[in-house]
Amino acid sequence: MSQSRDYQRIERAIHFLDANARRRPSLDQTATHVGLSPYHFQRLFQRWAGTSPKRFLQYLTAEHAKEGLRDARTVLETTLDTGLSSTGRLHDLLVSVDAVTPGEVRRLGEGLRIQYGVHETPFGRARLAVTTRGITNLAFVDQTAPADLKEEWPRAELVHDPDATAGWIARIFDRSGSLPVFLRGTNLQLRVWEALLRIPEGTVVSYGSLAAALGKPTAARAVAGAVARNPIAYLIPCHRVLRATGAIGGYRWGTARKRAMLARELSGSFAPRIR
Repeated sequence: MSQSRDYQRIERAIHFLDANARRRPSLDQTATHVGLSPYHFQRLFQRWAGTSPKRFLQYLTAEHAKEGLRDARTVLETTLDTGLSSTGRLHDLLVSVDAVTPGEVRRLGEGLRIQYGVHETPFGRARLAVTTRGITNLAFVDQTAPADLKEEWPRAELVHDPDATAGWIARIFDRSGSLPVFLRGTNLQLRVWEALLRIPEGTVVSYGSLAAALGKPTAARAVAGAVARNPIAYLIPCHRVLRATGAIGGYRWGTARKRAMLARELSGSFAPRIR
């Protein structure tokens, strides 16, 4: 069974558990909802999440998220004190940030070659785009058509080459080696995205505390907008930012996927290797 098929069933289970959390559905009920026997569902869930459905459900609750948010400000102050221009750690990866220069922005990607491909990941199918300077886009989508890439880089050469991107996607989810990222954004967006790289795995922060840690305590809405515009899913962990109430909030690639990522991290079950 493919990783994407596995994730689709996990996502359906998360939607079901979330919608029926008050009545606490049984293993049998959840298994029936996703079309599996209780035995096979338990095995699938344990293999994918590294924990039981019951335990996993605990990490999907707002109450648990609130606990994680209590010390968020301290965590941010600690992880940001090295300065936003330095490299940051994510999933034991050394991620180096290379920002687009103003001149490159004006050229709209002229002379830039972007290779892209769609691959299976532990969180569903994703399209990865890379340049010689690093990863420029990772989005959880099924289609290969790069309309958003064309809008971002109208004069760039876009090349569908999944063989070229396969090695990159494996390194992201195997957590192996140094990964450069090539980002285009406003000064605020770049600062926010670099700050996200410094939120430790298994930690959640609020939009307000993130804004405060960046020295912009009154700009939580602008910071939230920058988080939402993150072009590199998972690797730049915008999924670790929640509302101050502990509510999951929005996620451009689906709130169930955000819950899945957070629950795995909070439970200590980090993403599995690409098979």
